[in-house]
Amino acid sequence: MNSASEFEKQVNVSRETLARLEAYAALLCKWNPAINLVARSTLDDLWSRHMLDSAQILSLAPKDTTSWVDLGSGGGFPGLVVAAMALETHPDLHVTLVESDQRKSTFLRTVIRDLGLNAKVVSRRIEDVSDIQAQVISARALASLGQLFDWSEAFLLPKSVCIFLKGATVEKEIREALASWSFVAEKFTSKTDSQATILKIGEIQRV
Repeated sequence: MNSASEFEKQVNVSRETLARLEAYAALLCKWNPAINLVARSTLDDLWSRHMLDSAQILSLAPKDTTSWVDLGSGGGFPGLVVAAMALETHPDLHVTLVESDQRKSTFLRTVIRDLGLNAKVVSRRIEDVSDIQAQVISARALASLGQLFDWSEAFLLPKSVCIFLKGATVEKEIREALASWSFVAEKFTSKTDSQATILKIGEIQRV
């Protein structure tokens, strides 16, 4: 799968939402040679490797979600895809993208402005952000589960959930995280990689 039309077959989105994602993809391809937003080798598989991979997590969020923090957003996955789709499915949802790289932050702000997304960028290191809480915290290919919990702690509300896209080491990461944290995790097989798992995690507490 490597086209917007094939993406549309996998994800039920409106023509308006698909047009926003196409505009995002065009901007990413334009900026990527200068900033390396995603690995160049993955651009040929952009719609599956990045777009669909990110899009599949929005349906896991509680229906009443209005606040979402995406950690280490990089080129905008999954945060910008969530924000683009949420305009249709979760119109009250605001997404905060935390990205310390200034050039990537400039790209993220450009996409948000051009697409009219309900989102903002915080250009700080994750561990330096302590003034934002959200109902959903997400991250993709960023760090081990234990490290993600350490970073997420400051963003958690009493009923927050974390949605993390993880690879083949997920079971090992869960075992290691249980040494310092208690939590309830649901596992979902990724639509884009049978070896990958999406974790939806609640009741997170340090032990």
